[in-house]
Amino acid sequence: MAPLRVLCVHGYRQNGGSFREKTGALRKLLKKHVELVYMSAPHSVRAGTEEVPEKEDGSGPGPGGDDDPKGWWFSDVQARSFSAQQQCEDSLGLDESVTAVREAVKVQGPFDGILGFSQGAAFVAMLCSLQEQKQEPEFSFRFAILVAGFRSACKKHQTFYDAPLLIPSLHVFGLEDRVIPDNMSRELLPSFQDTQVLTHTGGHFVPAASAHRQTYQDFLKRFQ
Repeated sequence: MAPLRVLCVHGYRQNGGSFREKTGALRKLLKKHVELVYMSAPHSVRAGTEEVPEKEDGSGPGPGGDDDPKGWWFSDVQARSFSAQQQCEDSLGLDESVTAVREAVKVQGPFDGILGFSQGAAFVAMLCSLQEQKQEPEFSFRFAILVAGFRSACKKHQTFYDAPLLIPSLHVFGLEDRVIPDNMSRELLPSFQDTQVLTHTGGHFVPAASAHRQTYQDFLKRFQ
């Protein structure tokens, strides 16, 4: 069986290379079934505009680290910074990020599914909405995996949540997550109709212990 190809969308102030490193355990866990393909966001993040890091996701600069931090959009247009909790009228940079994904799909696709982490997971929900609204003919994702996802607090983004999405989705979140608390991830669930949930006892990272293998595999088996 050919492995499923999944486009991976990193979190705020990560990049494709650093996210690949941080998800090494996941790649190992799923290697027979899934090929994970990584891309980087188009926007550089200035120093000092980060979300609060947590030690356990290895989000400080380091080997392959986040010395080239990127973001998918900014909630503070003036400061070019992002916070998941920040209420805002408008955002900056989302259109360019959609264009970057469109290009990645054209050049590196096709993809069976899409996986996002943190800001990347919130972005994945928007991409799925654009796909179902037939606004992005290049997109043909059959499933979505959202790790530490959330609903954008930006007013202009609320149209993405108008109708529950039909695309099957796996929502993964940590009960000790201090960056995106699990209640924020739960608020995203009603935006999808066909959902599976995987909770873990840790914080802000992509879980890939052997205890999680079955849930990932059961979800992915539907698309093989």
